[in-house]
Amino acid sequence: MNNASKYTRQFFEAPKASMRWTEKSYIDKAPQWCSVDLRDGNQALIVPMSLGEKLEFFQQLVDIGFKEIEIGFPAASETEYDFCRTLIEQKLIPDDVTIQVLTQSREHIIEKTFEALKGCKNAIVHLYNSTSVAQREQVFRKSREEIIDIAVSGARLCKEYREKYAGNYRFEYSPESFTGTEPEFALEICNAVLEVWQPTSEDKVIINLPVTVQLSMPHVYANQIEYMCENLKYRENVIVSLHPHNDRGCAVADTEMGLLAGAERVEGTLFGNGERTGNVDIIVLAMNMYSQGVDPQLDLSDIPSVSELYTRVTRMNIYERQPYSGKLVFAAFSGSHQDAIAKGLKWREEGHTQYWTVPYLPIDPEDIGREYSADVIRINSQSGKGGIGYILETRFGYDLPKKMRENVGYLVKGISDRKHKELLPDEVYEIFKKNYVDIISPIKINETHFVQRDGIEATISFDFNGRKVTVTDMGNGRLDAVSNAIRSYTNADYSLNSYSEHALEVGSASKAVSYVEIVTGSGKSFWGTGIDNDIITSSIKALISAVNNMLTAG
Repeated sequence: MNNASKYTRQFFEAPKASMRWTEKSYIDKAPQWCSVDLRDGNQALIVPMSLGEKLEFFQQLVDIGFKEIEIGFPAASETEYDFCRTLIEQKLIPDDVTIQVLTQSREHIIEKTFEALKGCKNAIVHLYNSTSVAQREQVFRKSREEIIDIAVSGARLCKEYREKYAGNYRFEYSPESFTGTEPEFALEICNAVLEVWQPTSEDKVIINLPVTVQLSMPHVYANQIEYMCENLKYRENVIVSLHPHNDRGCAVADTEMGLLAGAERVEGTLFGNGERTGNVDIIVLAMNMYSQGVDPQLDLSDIPSVSELYTRVTRMNIYERQPYSGKLVFAAFSGSHQDAIAKGLKWREEGHTQYWTVPYLPIDPEDIGREYSADVIRINSQSGKGGIGYILETRFGYDLPKKMRENVGYLVKGISDRKHKELLPDEVYEIFKKNYVDIISPIKINETHFVQRDGIEATISFDFNGRKVTVTDMGNGRLDAVSNAIRSYTNADYSLNSYSEHALEVGSASKAVSYVEIVTGSGKSFWGTGIDNDIITSSIKALISAVNNMLTAG
């Protein structure tokens, strides 16, 4: 990297930047959203969407709640033209949805654009021409005045053709490559277009200020937006719109700061698909607002289904760590993170707070169609007892004692480490069942009988290493009596250390689950779990499971 000297800043600071936008700390209302997935997003695909795929995607955008949807450049190709006509002729555009089409400032293109819109109830005609220094000098080789003339002549033509066609047509103008344009010149050309269109409160105009190529830090763009907002003519009848790309990885920041600086509208795509490094991700923007208590006016309650359609029709992937949408964005593998999340969820269940404040989770995953057991607590060699216990409790109904969680946690982590893989919830459950639940070897209880006789007398019949045995012993309770009988026959050196139970609420509410810990004379701890309709039987099964674990430990 020895050629840094060949580069320089290509952006232009806004003159006399007031930076009043920095006094705001959050966006307090949703902007007007415009999806450009079907134009900007589609033209960035290796294999563009078919007509059927576009129609399916359009319906998804309507279902999400977009009221403005850019559908393409109908004068650019027959495919684009046919898509526009299909939407109109098949009456697929709801009355409250406006389609947006793009056009260059050339009469035959503008004419075909309006022809494509014939019969449309509501449409935005989006006129653009490039204004940056680089484009003026290298591509068009035209002066400022000549560039302004391109925009003004296009604006006049749009106005003329609108009068020839029935329908509610609004106008939008973009000084393309705005971020590489001197702000004073961008203002001059936008105001020249506004003078032609002369917007009113009933016929507002959109001035779209795109980050066609990201050239600066986000605060520079926000200053440019603020400058334009403060100096545009007809400002009360102008909707200032943003269209950020992501060359520097700052599209979301550009957009959020641009909204603070006075913009009212955002053009972007689902999941940020777009040319080069992409457009701004509308899902991230909307969910950022949602996470701070602001309704984004979009329905993103089932992001997994939106993701499925998107990946299928675009043949693009969604990065696993993409905010809100990626498969792993809520996943906690770290033991300390899992423990904090599990405790935070428990805290919330206990009613301690009306607001969502769970550690490590900026939003409730269930709000967007994700599941805690599958998406949040993920188990691998880095996991801890809290996460493993959480899965067993919430997914399978086992509320393990705290000390047992640690014992199970080490076992599960060790298996994950040896296999070098993540363990799915069902795999964790199978490990738990195999190693702790109703273990019947080398001891298998066949019958138990109890008599009240200065305490409890237990007579148990069981198989032990292939032999059938019957033993009677006393204890201060049923479980203690059975334990004493086992110890007297096997000469096992252990003591009954802890016992707990609860109803098994997942799967069958009629069953009880018991947990027993025994501790050997050398201080080693062994656990067992028993399940049965009868609480006494479940406790005996738990004891025998613990003893069997001890006897087979070697």
